Amino acid sequence: MDFLNDNFLLTTCTAHTLYHDYAAAMPVVDYHCHLHPEEIYLDPHFDNIVEAWLTDGSNYGDHYKWRLMRANGVPEELITGNADPWDKFQAYAATMERAVGSPVFLWTHMELRRYFGITDTLNTRTARDIYERTNAMLAGPDFTRRALLRRMHVDTICTTDDPTDDLAWHERFAADGGDTFRMLPAMRPDKALNPDKPGFGEWVERLETACGDRVTSFDSLMALVAQRVDFFHEHGARLSDQAADLVTYDEATPAELDHILDKARAGRELDALEASQFRTALLVGLMQIFAAKGWTMQLHLHAMRNVNSRGFAGHGPDTGFDALNDRPVAEPLARLLDAASRRGGVPKLLIYSLNPNDYLPIATVMGCYQGGGARQRLALGNAWWFNDTRAGIRRQLEVMAEESLLGNAVGMTTDSRSFLSFPRHEFFRRILCELLGEWAERGEIPDDEAWLGGLVRDISFNNAKALFA
Repeated sequence: MDFLNDNFLLTTCTAHTLYHDYAAAMPVVDYHCHLHPEEIYLDPHFDNIVEAWLTDGSNYGDHYKWRLMRANGVPEELITGNADPWDKFQAYAATMERAVGSPVFLWTHMELRRYFGITDTLNTRTARDIYERTNAMLAGPDFTRRALLRRMHVDTICTTDDPTDDLAWHERFAADGGDTFRMLPAMRPDKALNPDKPGFGEWVERLETACGDRVTSFDSLMALVAQRVDFFHEHGARLSDQAADLVTYDEATPAELDHILDKARAGRELDALEASQFRTALLVGLMQIFAAKGWTMQLHLHAMRNVNSRGFAGHGPDTGFDALNDRPVAEPLARLLDAASRRGGVPKLLIYSLNPNDYLPIATVMGCYQGGGARQRLALGNAWWFNDTRAGIRRQLEVMAEESLLGNAVGMTTDSRSFLSFPRHEFFRRILCELLGEWAERGEIPDDEAWLGGLVRDISFNNAKALFA
């Protein structure tokens, strides 16, 4: 069978039909990514395929690829350093020769095909030709940042923005008439969630500047965050995203929260309990704010970040030195949701975990807080980061089906810093159709094309689009 043929991953006739007739043509809503709004607005070309694929030389690139290159013994100078682009590309091609079975291997070749029409396998023999052909195309008018998004039929894209951001690039994009797609902000209040991290006091000062008001207590901090939610809402935002890496729950009195806030602003070290108390109160408060606004809150759980302290010191965050965590999740998550519920503040929630062992506990806890007349108030977030594999995506879909309603699942996100990453939506849709096709042909579900096709369209696009209704 030909590599990446039209029916790759589609193991049944039903899967073929569901993908080609229902999934393939659906537009893309990418409601969580890390593309820069400035780049989308200014719409420049990439200098070469290495800038687009690997790094621009300033540690802004694809850490999925970097991890594989390190595993293949590639010197760091050829990964995040300032080496010649061709040398970097050649090193990546040599890495791909060893990457069979990796989703990055599939994504790499899907991107070559979908963006550039190149069907050759990337290896050290083909590298020079592919390098020259992709670079020539990237210089053309159909390969600017926006053109790449249009090529993948992007309908809506959400950037990741700090509450203190002025959203100037979003304003300019909208004022100029936008494009064939919408670019909307999504709030990422991580700096507020981490009073024990360096820079918290400076972040509070930026919040004060953005709001033109002072933070004098924990309650006033939450009031200013609510102001920024209003500001983001006016710019089209309907989602937030929180990297709550450790799920803990510890209550505190208002006086204790004010003391922790003052201590953190002064740069004094917090103990684990104080950090947990602050984070607990902040998350519950955010849930109340988002529920009142009708927003969807995303919780990304159980990433263990910057594990390699030497690597982090040399290259900074998000450069390939993270792993999954295996801390308990069910009890603290249940207590967090219960506290929000008692205050009338459980918003629509998408809960992701980097640890696939968390899927079942999370799904069963979420089931306790459905209702209130809202369809799928809480849903299991798509397979994320290290789980963006065929097996990982299938397992997430299976748990969503087994413990909730698969037809209400909210599709896929790229969670990416690369403008070339959007074939990951195709990858997800093929796996979805593969799974449904297998169930139908085994007799586990009705082999009803129109009904299954409607579910495929909803999961691929419609459910995500409804997040912005």
